[in-house]
Amino acid sequence: MSKCILNEDGKYLTIIKDGMQTRFHAIWLRDNAWDAETRSPDNGQRLVTLQDIPQDTRIVSVHLNVAILNVTYSPENKAVDYDIDWLMKNAYDRPDAVQTSWLSSHVETWDSNMMSRIPVADFELVSSQPTQLKNWLAQIARFGFGKLTNGPVEELALNRVVGLFGYVRETNYGRHFDVRTEVNPTNLAYTGLGLQAHTDNPYRDPVPTIQVLYCLESSAAGGENMVVDGFRAAERLRAENEDWFNTLTRHCAQFEYAGSDDVKLQSRRPMIELSPDGELICVRFNNRSTAAITDVPFDEMETYYAAYRRFGEIIDDPAMEVTFRLEPGDSFLVDNRRVLHARKGYSGSGKRWLQGCYADMDSLYSKLAVLETKLPEVAE
Repeated sequence: MSKCILNEDGKYLTIIKDGMQTRFHAIWLRDNAWDAETRSPDNGQRLVTLQDIPQDTRIVSVHLNVAILNVTYSPENKAVDYDIDWLMKNAYDRPDAVQTSWLSSHVETWDSNMMSRIPVADFELVSSQPTQLKNWLAQIARFGFGKLTNGPVEELALNRVVGLFGYVRETNYGRHFDVRTEVNPTNLAYTGLGLQAHTDNPYRDPVPTIQVLYCLESSAAGGENMVVDGFRAAERLRAENEDWFNTLTRHCAQFEYAGSDDVKLQSRRPMIELSPDGELICVRFNNRSTAAITDVPFDEMETYYAAYRRFGEIIDDPAMEVTFRLEPGDSFLVDNRRVLHARKGYSGSGKRWLQGCYADMDSLYSKLAVLETKLPEVAE
């Protein structure tokens, strides 16, 4: 059973539930009212600004009826009902976080042991069965990547992959781009050399948060795709040398791309980015696009480069990588803020043709949230 106590001046109240005491300020509660005058019943958006709420808002009375809390405010003389479960889910009265590089409970980091449980789904099943789509999207949200098999072998089929959850993000490369490789090519522009694990487009601000690669031809031996969890790599660096980890989070690197006369993209962001409260939110690692680093003080530059080198060594460690081969009709998707991708080298002869595009994780999260609301929980 829950209990509610109002403090003497009405500035906050305390809910006691399951032996825990949780406080809520009057102004916070009033701002988060869900009555029809405050929030649109159609889309939940606020109909008032904070300036419309009196600055001297106080709680004059509270009444708790099982799961509903009724609160009356002055000077508006307005009564609002709150769902206790909603309040507890959105409670902010908790011990201050002291840890840095913390991760959301919905995120799970991984290394090469992930090889035996790659998030994979059948294209036709996720296209036709909402539960299958929900399960696949949930794995991408948790692990940062996912693979699809048995898709159509046709140009621009990758648009159908993005259409499962969102929209293509157009860039200077267009709505899509082609990755064509020939082993022993007549034109050296198309090579079978391997690529170091990297995140795409770190010179953009913001970076594209999803990359999709779709295989249309794969007749060459080798050329397996590889992914590395940048969050796990950051965790390893922090465990080995916290000063090095902090150095890469504290200072900005510079990234740039000037591939044609009308494009010059530049950004300043840390290689390992934390939110203001210490959450690990992004990794940017792409040696080909790293410009001269100038935002590190002279006395810290040697430490920065030692940290940068070690971070790259961890990313290159075979114990960190998950590899898989794409056959025509297969595709994979990565959270480009977290998961680095690469390609093994080729041998022999043959061709490889992939089409790629960018999209955004907010659309994927939105689609997943809608499906989780409508459908049963993901089966373990």
